Amino acid sequence: MTRPNPVAETNRAAREMTAQRRSGPPWAGMGMPAEKSLAFGPSARRLLRRLAPERLGVVAVVVLGVLSVGLSSVGPLVLGRATDVIFAGVIGRQLEPGTSTEAAAEAARSAGNETYANVISGAGVVPGQGIDFALLGQVLMSVVVIYVVAALFSWLQGYLLNGVVQRTIFALRRDVEDKINRLPLSYFDRQPRGELLSRVTNDIDNVSQSLQQTLSQLFTSLLTIVAVLLVMLLISPMLALVAIVSIPLSLLLSRAIMARSQKQFVAQWRHTGALNAHIEEAFTGHELVRVFGRRREVEAGFAEKNEQLYGASYLAQFISGIIMPSMMFIGNLNYVLVAVIGGLRVASGGLSLGDVQAFIQYSRQFTQPLTQVSSMINLLQSGVASAERVFELLDADEQVPDPERPAVPQTRCGRVVFEDVSFRYRPDQPLIEHLSLTAEPGQTVAIVGPTGAGKTTLVNLIMRFYELDAGRITLDGADIAAMDRATLRSGIGMVLQDTWLFGGTIRDNIAYGNPAATEEEIVAAARATYVDRFVRSLPDGYDTVIDDEGSNVSAGEKQLITIARAFLADPTLLILDEATSSVDTRTELLLQRAMAALRTDRTSFVIAHRLSTIRDADLILVMESGRIVEQGTHDELVVAGGAYAALYESQFAGAVADPD
Repeated sequence: MTRPNPVAETNRAAREMTAQRRSGPPWAGMGMPAEKSLAFGPSARRLLRRLAPERLGVVAVVVLGVLSVGLSSVGPLVLGRATDVIFAGVIGRQLEPGTSTEAAAEAARSAGNETYANVISGAGVVPGQGIDFALLGQVLMSVVVIYVVAALFSWLQGYLLNGVVQRTIFALRRDVEDKINRLPLSYFDRQPRGELLSRVTNDIDNVSQSLQQTLSQLFTSLLTIVAVLLVMLLISPMLALVAIVSIPLSLLLSRAIMARSQKQFVAQWRHTGALNAHIEEAFTGHELVRVFGRRREVEAGFAEKNEQLYGASYLAQFISGIIMPSMMFIGNLNYVLVAVIGGLRVASGGLSLGDVQAFIQYSRQFTQPLTQVSSMINLLQSGVASAERVFELLDADEQVPDPERPAVPQTRCGRVVFEDVSFRYRPDQPLIEHLSLTAEPGQTVAIVGPTGAGKTTLVNLIMRFYELDAGRITLDGADIAAMDRATLRSGIGMVLQDTWLFGGTIRDNIAYGNPAATEEEIVAAARATYVDRFVRSLPDGYDTVIDDEGSNVSAGEKQLITIARAFLADPTLLILDEATSSVDTRTELLLQRAMAALRTDRTSFVIAHRLSTIRDADLILVMESGRIVEQGTHDELVVAGGAYAALYESQFAGAVADPD
């Protein structure tokens, strides 16, 4: 009876997308977003929420920002007092000593000079008294102290903010790394590696730069707008109203431009990921590209994706770049209005010259942060667009979590049982249906069959890279679905047809199978798998450094190193997926002898196309369309004259007829 797996339904959709991805060429769907792009507001708020663990640092940044902006806002007001001292001294020196200010103003008014009279009355002029340099020195010293302390607070704010941002990005990278380790294999099946790498590197770096450059600037600019507005209202409510008119105009204009540029920033980073995926794919297979003469097609694909990235980047930067000159135009209009109206107020005696000078400075300080905010918008939009792509990765469906109380086999001897197992990548395309088999401890089980029969899928199910639709698989009596994945895989060694070596020495690559292994154990594994034979001929021996692509060793030597790595792990269950496909015939024969000895007391699953490698297997499974159509030993299957016999004869009888 078929036993439904409780996690089956949650994995069907992911496998369907995987199968669709597999149905086309490797580049099909490249650059397509995994999910619909998020909105700017929610993404920006979510990005800011990631600063929550740094709340104390954020509070300190806010306090320092308030102090710095507050002091900077007081500076022009104090400096305006210095202008009043100078102006009053210049006018007072021209008047008759001993007369009162009122008498001097009345005399000017009697002479028909009303404007001059108003200036004398409103500027605090003392007739006959020149510039008070002592008072002027005190005022200027106060300005210097104010600006020095404001700069110190601003520096401390930047120092703390840098730590806050970098720790936040550190946590984001850590979360992304943890997320990748929790994603199912089906996610990586449908994601180009270059696209995924772009999210993990380029997008996170862009988020870091955007936060670093915009947080302090935006916060300081907003504080400056508020502080300067308060001081301007204190000096002259009329002139303040003139300056305030620019705020709604700036906000409306910025909002209209942002709505158009945000879409282009999202497209820019999507096309960046697509271009990276294309480059990664072309560079990885550049030898095949040259062999098959596909350089023009690769260049055409690069040119197309590069053109798409250029178009999106150009529009994003151009549209967002309109904001700053627009804000500067509005600011200049505001400056002209303040200068004209302020001059009229000085002439009428309503304001002193120092107040007008301070107000003009404040009007610049008022429009400058608006311009700065507008210039930061494109950086902010770009950062949020990258954050959306990172959040899409963080929100991707994860693999089924391990049980809280995982099952643990009582003994580890390598007995594997498939009980009525069914599995499909797509619901409408059967692959493995009602499969049952038993691999006893110490047995070597070979799996053969045509491409697409389900051979590799079978061993992937043992590793729990995919979840079953029905039935169950047990390892030493424990259901693997109830086991912790790390525990399950710790007892399994796997050698794939596609070798993987990392940048490091040959010793390090072998020791990857067991980091705690001694030098003697590493050398013993190398000798058993005939790695030692070619390593001794290298100038640096086991200290020979292999580059990331393993290009300084042959394909067969890379295969031998991966086999040595698996043997060093001393697994209970050994899986070999065409593990000898890249070695020469003589080495293959030697490896067969070595593996025959090393397979003692451990269960082995061997996937092979060359039947010469599995003639001594204890059990041979012949698969077609996900079903076991034959099973037995080599001699039994040859005598039976079925599918295995036909396959064997096609390889060794020199058949010349085209296969059906």
